[in-house]
Amino acid sequence: MASLVDSLTTWIGRHVNATRADGLVVGLSGGIDSAVVARLCQLALPDAVVGVLLPCHSDPQDAADARLVATHFDLRTMTVRLDAPYDAFTAELNTELSALPENRQATGDETLRLALANVKPRLRMTSLYFIANALDYLVVGTGNRSELAIGYYTKHGDGGVDLLPIGNLLKGEVRELAEELGVPRPIIDKAPSAGLWVGQTDEAEMGFSYAVLESYLRDGPGGVSPALALRIERLTRLSEHKRELPPRPPAEPA
Repeated sequence: MASLVDSLTTWIGRHVNATRADGLVVGLSGGIDSAVVARLCQLALPDAVVGVLLPCHSDPQDAADARLVATHFDLRTMTVRLDAPYDAFTAELNTELSALPENRQATGDETLRLALANVKPRLRMTSLYFIANALDYLVVGTGNRSELAIGYYTKHGDGGVDLLPIGNLLKGEVRELAEELGVPRPIIDKAPSAGLWVGQTDEAEMGFSYAVLESYLRDGPGGVSPALALRIERLTRLSEHKRELPPRPPAEPA
């Protein structure tokens, strides 16, 4: 595992040098992925990493966990509170949406709930890119292979980044790496959550565990039940647009 740490930190450093950036910005969510990525970045560029806490009607425990990581690794941080911007922005959106005949603002509408929830990671990414642009830094993503495979991230939100250091690691491998890096135990043991709403967890929203998903990704459809294989394949298919550039029509023949 030590060789993996060396490999990833070397890769991060080379990427920063190749792009002539001055440093790295990482959003600290209080979860294991962001903790691992922040530590890798710190090892690669000890004096040029900023961790950013971005609470937005979030569970207070997430901010406490993010501060625990920052203190544990002596990581430089800043906090951008997005509650008020989110409220003002979504109020304006809802006002305009309500004027459309096809609006979907019925109470309990799951589509609207998810649309509003996805504003949070998009506001967070806007904030990270402002900081990165101001400092001539790169925005580092925290997505892992398990999430990327089924599109479990917000398009142009946490999916809109400059590099993905753990993008080829399954969730279980990230956990092993966290152990090697000395990430605090409460962070390693914490239930994974995208922080879209209080009480939300990844596995409850996906409908299966990361262990099941990893069995599928490692062993193929035969590694899980037929019903779960179909669900995973459906999520993979429906999220393909997240992993590709926007479609364009064919070029006109010369």
